[in-house]
Amino acid sequence: MAVGGKSGDGYFSRLVRRLTSDVEELDAEDLSEKAEASGAARVRECHSGEEVTILGRLRSVEMCPRDAVATLEAELFDGTDGVTLVWLGRRRIPGIEPGRTIMARGRIAERDGQKVLYNPYYELQQTS
Repeated sequence: MAVGGKSGDGYFSRLVRRLTSDVEELDAEDLSEKAEASGAARVRECHSGEEVTILGRLRSVEMCPRDAVATLEAELFDGTDGVTLVWLGRRRIPGIEPGRTIMARGRIAERDGQKVLYNPYYELQQTS
């Protein structure tokens, strides 16, 4: 049993896991912990039709072609799963860029089997 608590939860166990884990896995875990601490829902547990607030990092941001209807799409990852944020009628939103952490709120929908939030309310988060 580890000193100070449950087996596997000790400082040494956490240190060894951090030294041997994949960087993406650690990043996902940190994102998931931040989302949970903020009270946000986990994307993995969100279902179509639910009103949700999620916190995560933008992995990608794509603008539609000039000749198409103005649409801005961004993939938000919270450490458990991804959701596509879609702003209709927009080609660009200041601050919406890859690597940025945001909190988004809206009703989950599905498009081609993927989770989507259309025209979500959003808050840019402080970078740390």
